[in-house]
Amino acid sequence: MVNQPLSYRMRPKTIDDVLGQSHLVGDGGIIRRMVKAKRLSSMILYGPPGIGKTSIASALAGSTNLKFRTLNAVSNTKKDMEQVVAEGKMSGSVILMLDEIHRLDKPKQDFLLPHLENGTLILIGATTSNPYHAINPAIRSRAQIFELYPLTNNEIKIALERALKDKDSGLGSYDVEIEEDALEHFTNSAQGDIRSALNALELAVLSGEDTDGKITITLKDARDTMQQTAFLHDKDGDQHYDVMSAFQKSIRGSDVDAALHYLARLISAGDLVTIARRLLVIAYEDIGLANPGLTSRTLDAILAAERLGFPEARIPLSHAVIELALSPKSNTAITSIDNALSDIRKGRAGIVPKHLKDGHYAGAKELGNSIGYKYPHEYPNHVVKQQYLPDTLKSKQYFKDNGISKYESLLNDTYTRLSDYFK
Repeated sequence: MVNQPLSYRMRPKTIDDVLGQSHLVGDGGIIRRMVKAKRLSSMILYGPPGIGKTSIASALAGSTNLKFRTLNAVSNTKKDMEQVVAEGKMSGSVILMLDEIHRLDKPKQDFLLPHLENGTLILIGATTSNPYHAINPAIRSRAQIFELYPLTNNEIKIALERALKDKDSGLGSYDVEIEEDALEHFTNSAQGDIRSALNALELAVLSGEDTDGKITITLKDARDTMQQTAFLHDKDGDQHYDVMSAFQKSIRGSDVDAALHYLARLISAGDLVTIARRLLVIAYEDIGLANPGLTSRTLDAILAAERLGFPEARIPLSHAVIELALSPKSNTAITSIDNALSDIRKGRAGIVPKHLKDGHYAGAKELGNSIGYKYPHEYPNHVVKQQYLPDTLKSKQYFKDNGISKYESLLNDTYTRLSDYFK
């Protein structure tokens, strides 16, 4: 036990010891109700690393007195799983905590399925990936899916204080004095990851100078043992897409402070390529015709950021985000083309009017193509009355402005003036 990390030793023994996840293990939470009813079912726990997925599984075993085994979907073999199933058959049931369940291969899955059906195994799968994207439907349909959230700073602080006092599993046998700003550093830098906070605290204590039997943990000690803030962002994971979604929605909603917050998270992850692409999409999708010059300025900011690289790239990116967030908004461009695409996808294409068909080949006139076409530049104001849409769609209106800007209102006035020409 001495060689086990503090985060392992401090795992909760029952669900009453679990910190955070009150929506699952608090009063009225579904997992607590399962324990109370003594009717555990298989489940998949997903969320960022270090927030208590394995701890909840361990606490469930302690709360139900069932045998508890931990395996990894990748590193453990089918034979390992067979041994767990054999234990389940002997004892009636066993809890199997299966880490990285999203990487479970088909042979192992096929082996586990019947034992989930008959109750020999109660599977608790753990994953950092969204199970609706990453986990095979056959497993997913046999388990309830619960999302876990990063712990709050206060919950991290409680966990650290517990560990400092616990003489059996924690650091209570040491005489430790921790400065308040050091404790705050561990708490804030964890970003909801209780595992990293506990293990950094243990390193600080074990490597600290013992003065007359007392170990003092300073802010410098805390920074030395937890040098880089844990940042829950993986550009290939769900957290990345959640942040990108929040980033665009904050700009769309004109909340410049939220937009800058999510930009800062993306910059911290160093993902300039994705930031650039998303900003350009936002400029055309959400601002568009309400401020058409901003699309060009956004591209200029992106080109400047790409040429500068980080950390200086943050400056033109911030410039673009502030202007995008506070600009008038219009989605006319995207809704107009999507309206047109909707008809195409529903098979409402229609036949191109004959006078618009290509007439630059031998035999075109014999087919009646391009006959009667009126060349707009030969008419006053370069516009002439004639039909352009297919007969089946000639009354369709795809362009509909929202009147949010003078420019778009001008376009709408032009549309209103001309639309009857083309029906």
